[in-house]
Amino acid sequence: MTDGEFAQAARTYGDTVYRVAFHALNSREDAEDVMQTVLLKLYECKTEFESEEHRKHWILRVAVNESRKLLRSFWRRASVPLEEWQEAAAVEDPAKAEVLEAVMALEPKYRVAVYLYYYEGLSVAETAAAMKANASTVQTWLLRARARLRKELSEEKEESVYVRPEIVP
Repeated sequence: MTDGEFAQAARTYGDTVYRVAFHALNSREDAEDVMQTVLLKLYECKTEFESEEHRKHWILRVAVNESRKLLRSFWRRASVPLEEWQEAAAVEDPAKAEVLEAVMALEPKYRVAVYLYYYEGLSVAETAAAMKANASTVQTWLLRARARLRKELSEEKEESVYVRPEIVP
């Protein structure tokens, strides 16, 4: 891979890799580390890709693997965050912010599946390939994630609607 091809691939897929890692890890710093690792592996990769689609799927696969690797690391399991609040990207629309917050509260496997399928527009088969899972497993994860999101968002809506009790004489 030439330096020009790498630069083009980094511009094209760098943001996507960051977002996949952020959705998996729920941490900006860890997502940046994963993005750098993936781009370094791409730069060092000696194989020729069959097509641009092949390159994209390879990059997504490496991003998911590196995110999982970081989730399994000792430091990730043994450390306690200094701050309890979650850093999230600023979303202007409150409804979108509410949905994003609910998605980020899901377990990592559900969160990544939802992100790849809905935000990146991958098919179930492509999402399954990126996550190294069966397509039926990804469909189940998406089904469960939608059910949890539906429940979570409807509960929040019910809590936010205050009904004034009727005064009966």
